[in-house]
Amino acid sequence: MALFDLPLDELRAHRSESTEPEDFDAFWDKTLQQAREHGLDARFEPVETGLSTVEVYDVTFAGFGGHPVKGWLRLPAGATEPLPLVVEFIGYGGGRGLPHENLLWSSTGRAHFTMDTRGQGSAWGAGGGTADPVGAAPAYPGFMTRGIDAPENYYYRRVYTDAVRAVEAARSHPLTDATRTVVLGASQGGGITLAVGGLVPDLVAVAPDVPFLCDFPRATTLTDRHPYREIGLFLKTHRGRAAEVRRTLSYFDAVHFAARGRAPALFSAALEDQTCPPSTVYAAFNAWAHDDKAIEVYDFNDHEGGGPFHEARKVRWLDSYA
Repeated sequence: MALFDLPLDELRAHRSESTEPEDFDAFWDKTLQQAREHGLDARFEPVETGLSTVEVYDVTFAGFGGHPVKGWLRLPAGATEPLPLVVEFIGYGGGRGLPHENLLWSSTGRAHFTMDTRGQGSAWGAGGGTADPVGAAPAYPGFMTRGIDAPENYYYRRVYTDAVRAVEAARSHPLTDATRTVVLGASQGGGITLAVGGLVPDLVAVAPDVPFLCDFPRATTLTDRHPYREIGLFLKTHRGRAAEVRRTLSYFDAVHFAARGRAPALFSAALEDQTCPPSTVYAAFNAWAHDDKAIEVYDFNDHEGGGPFHEARKVRWLDSYA
């Protein structure tokens, strides 16, 4: 598929038509307050990996509803002083994988925390270990329509809350420097990154790659590729519920979190990306509230985006912040 979305000059001006709920901030303040009524109970268990340059900890903390959420904390071997902290969120369907994987950020001398995504981890990679114990009304297979009948029930309410608590858990370890915390991720992980960027006020940098969960009104009508297509297929069966679904999604649209972004940000977009169309990425980028922001554009790439080329770009970029 060659270019299918708006021309680049129009992308640079694109704004989402998603309507922000009047009680958006109150909804999220209440959600996080309820989560914090449960003790964080962050536990860090050393893991024997055979690695000589990185130490790994198996992490469990209390997320939404006090439910146990897993993660990995990777530290450069022999660290004795608090380190800049990178918190990473995972793409749709993936899990935290195995402890010896994903060594880039700890290899740069930073602490690296990877959050498992509840209920996921069975579509690609080496698996996950976090259940989602909350039931939901009938939904299309996948995660996009679980609990979509109301914002209070929606799946991503739990995931975004887990992600904020993941930052708090990672910051609680004595070898992480809470004042130098970065959040990043690709695809679903990029969308979660944007949500955390709007909910956690004191991050030093944010790096969402080809982010998912942005500009729902456009995404759900522009692309027929999954996961966005799950929403259309749900509505194909549940006729007449589009307004209800749009209302629920408006509480989780990364565009609205971007409008609350308080940290420097590096985005990426791919102009042939049908999974997360570039206009939806630009909608979040253009809404990002902090003045120090940039976007890398990969003209002839699909959802792989910049891949390892962009990883190298992020390593260089983060040197200025953490």
